[in-house]
Amino acid sequence: MASLKELKNRIGSVKSTQKITKAKQMVAAAKLRRAQEAAEAAKPYAKRMANVVANLTSAMDGSLGPRLLAGTGDDQVHLLIVVTAERGLCGGFNANCAKLARQTITALQNDGKTIKVLTVGKKGREALKSDFSDLFIDHVDLSEAKDDFAPFAIGLGKDLAARFDAGEFDIATIIFSEFQNVLVQSPKTAQLIPAVSPDDADLVDLRGAIYAYEPSETEILEVLLPRYLTTQILSAMLENIAGEQAASMTAMDNATRNAGDLINKLTLQYNRARQAQITKELIEIISGAEAL
Repeated sequence: MASLKELKNRIGSVKSTQKITKAKQMVAAAKLRRAQEAAEAAKPYAKRMANVVANLTSAMDGSLGPRLLAGTGDDQVHLLIVVTAERGLCGGFNANCAKLARQTITALQNDGKTIKVLTVGKKGREALKSDFSDLFIDHVDLSEAKDDFAPFAIGLGKDLAARFDAGEFDIATIIFSEFQNVLVQSPKTAQLIPAVSPDDADLVDLRGAIYAYEPSETEILEVLLPRYLTTQILSAMLENIAGEQAASMTAMDNATRNAGDLINKLTLQYNRARQAQITKELIEIISGAEAL
């Protein structure tokens, strides 16, 4: 049985840990509000951009469009962009995204596809390097991003477009965690290249009318598609950071509650041990007095 001093030291240690987890929870809650606002603010723009692309492509033959839309005509080489957090202490947030990445890689390899992996965020790279380090081609460090992810999204979008033009891959897919609410963050995949319109895109009913574009649809898409690619990447990053902060807040709240339960348990154990020691000393005193 632990001594009173050991129990007292352990209670103090758990209380110190509880203070840290409580502070981390409050920081995550403050960051979550900003991240959630940023993710919600980006959604209308991303949706509108998707609608424009969908309406332009619906009126033309996709095979005749820009290369970012038409693709290479093959699907042999797949590039997976795995987006995770730079830090831990957020429950299973990073593990769930890495698990989906593993499943996707395995499924594609079983189909005989060539896989390349580009990681965004340190935790995803650490989780995948033991099994798939030979597939890594690049990494994006978000440790200096703070609250501004636009430069990173723009840089990554330009890099992907350049790699696609160089023939390094046929299909690019991003894997990230979609923020649904504070308790639910769902890992998902979305194809970036060739560009595809979302299933819920609002298509305009032309009612038989024919629109003439100046410049042509192809020229418009040549300018629009790189921006659409950047928009998708930025939206995924913002969803991911909101999910990270929500998962961190939930995990730290659970840790704080568990620390409180452990403190109560240790305090009860300490009081029982102290009572037993006092009782033993009283018995010794009474026995000594009777012996006299």
